[in-house]
Parts: sequence; C-alpha cells; structure tokens
Amino acid sequence: MTLSRINTGLVLLGAAFILYIGVGYLLVPESTATGFGLPEWPHGDAVAFLNLKGVRDTASGVLLLALLATRQRLALGVTMLAIALIPIGDMLTVLSYHGSTAIALSVHGLTAALVLLTGLLLLRERRAGRAESSGARAATPVPVAA
Repeated sequence: MTLSRINTGLVLLGAAFILYIGVGYLLVPESTATGFGLPEWPHGDAVAFLNLKGVRDTASGVLLLALLATRQRLALGVTMLAIALIPIGDMLTVLSYHGSTAIALSVHGLTAALVLLTGLLLLRERRAGRAESSGARAATPVPVAA
C-alpha cells in the first residue's frame, strides 16, 4: 500500500469523523455536547454556541474533502497542520475550565496528534514524490552525439 493511499484513507477517516461530530452538534447539540469534556453546558439562548461548534466542525470536514477532491495534496498537508490547532485549543479549553482531563487528553489530544501526523505524512508524500521524479530523471540515459 502506498503512502498516498494511506494518507487518503487517513484524510477520509478524519473528514468523516469531524463531519459526524459537526452534524451532531447541529442536529442534536445537547446529546453530542456531553462528550466534549466541559463540566457545564450553556443553557437557554447560550445553546447557540453549540451550533457554532457544529458549523466549525462541518466546515472543517468539507474543507478537507474539497482539497482531497481537487488533488491539492500539499495544501491539504498544510491545512491539516493548521487545523490541528482546533483540537489543541479544545483540549486546552477543557483543561483550563476544570473539565475532564481524561476526555481532554484522550479525545482532543489524540485527535490533535492524529491530525498533525496526517499533515506531516502528506508533506512527506510530497517530498517522496519529488525525490522519485528527480531520481527517475537521473537514471534516464542522456543521448550522446556521435
């Protein structure tokens, strides 16, 4: 299995996961929110903040799929590295507001690590592709004029 296929699988898995979470926050925010790790949840009109999280997560998943569909592998790798800031921020928020340390580390921390890993693998894929193409050129015999 090639690095490109592994990376594509990781991106599809990550996009599906974040789309699932995002749509969950949009459709059933009260039940989805309990797994985030914070000790208290907004009530009344403040519940709209859960919809904002749903929009953010859904847009993140769509962005990954759009870059994958347009074969923008380098941009996808850089985007994955940038998007890793979201679960890092979520983890730090949960820890700062005395939420569940277990959820902060296992859900948000693990997500950040996997997103960072996928981004780095995508950037490595790009370098590996360049090395192969330059190696192929070097191996091609150059015609010599007689």
